[in-house]
Amino acid sequence: MAEQHTPRSLIVTFFGAHGRGRRAEEGPDGPVPIAALIRLLGAVDVDPPSVRSAVSRLKRRGLLLPARTGSGAAGYVLSGSARQLLDDGDRRIYGRQPVRLADGWVLAVFSVPEQERNKRHLLRSRLARLGFGTAAPGVWIAPAHLLEETRHTLERLGLDAYVDLFTGRHTGFEPTARSVARWWDLDAIAKLHRAFLEEHEPMLRRWAGRRTVDRAEAYRDHLLMLDSWRHVPYADPGLPAELLPRDWPGGRSAEVFAALHARLRDAGAAFAAEVVSG
Repeated sequence: MAEQHTPRSLIVTFFGAHGRGRRAEEGPDGPVPIAALIRLLGAVDVDPPSVRSAVSRLKRRGLLLPARTGSGAAGYVLSGSARQLLDDGDRRIYGRQPVRLADGWVLAVFSVPEQERNKRHLLRSRLARLGFGTAAPGVWIAPAHLLEETRHTLERLGLDAYVDLFTGRHTGFEPTARSVARWWDLDAIAKLHRAFLEEHEPMLRRWAGRRTVDRAEAYRDHLLMLDSWRHVPYADPGLPAELLPRDWPGGRSAEVFAALHARLRDAGAAFAAEVVSG
């Protein structure tokens, strides 16, 4: 198992893809039996003790709730906050539209008392994970399309009382492209895209030449690919193309993700549903 694919991350990715029952082929909208979860994570080389340990951590964080299946077997469902988190993630992972410079920006301006500096650290880390760049101390910036997701995240974590959100345009004094290169580490973001391409362009070529799809193999490759990709749109907030370097790899990596997702999703979902239903 690649170092980036931790058991906790893979479980979250699995529930995001197959544990909400958005469509019939994506699995039931009920508890996922622990035995099925162990088998499904075993398909990507996670051993049973690691699955149980990761589930316990996700329970403590309030993301998974214990529940019984219709047959009485022990299983787990997503909490309400976890569903909101994954719904927000869907818009980023699957539904991102081209961003225009005219769409503007969202600013998060915060102030946290010194005696609550632990919340200051949490606030900074969450804004960074949402893809915000740092415009100045206590002033963070992101494309305006992230406003609602930012609002949901801050409210869910109880951090909204420390933050004011604004939307608007950048009007100077240096060119916006130069400011963006200062607010974000574009080299680090481009490196993430290139790493995804290095691993998954060969996977796409391999699947593109096949006439038949093995469900178990499709499930494995789709879960690992999705687990790799879902972190990328959080590091890359979706900046307007005119503000990025000409050789920006983000467009190509998004194309590879979309092609693999379309190729593997249904067969992988069918395998997951089969395992969950026993």
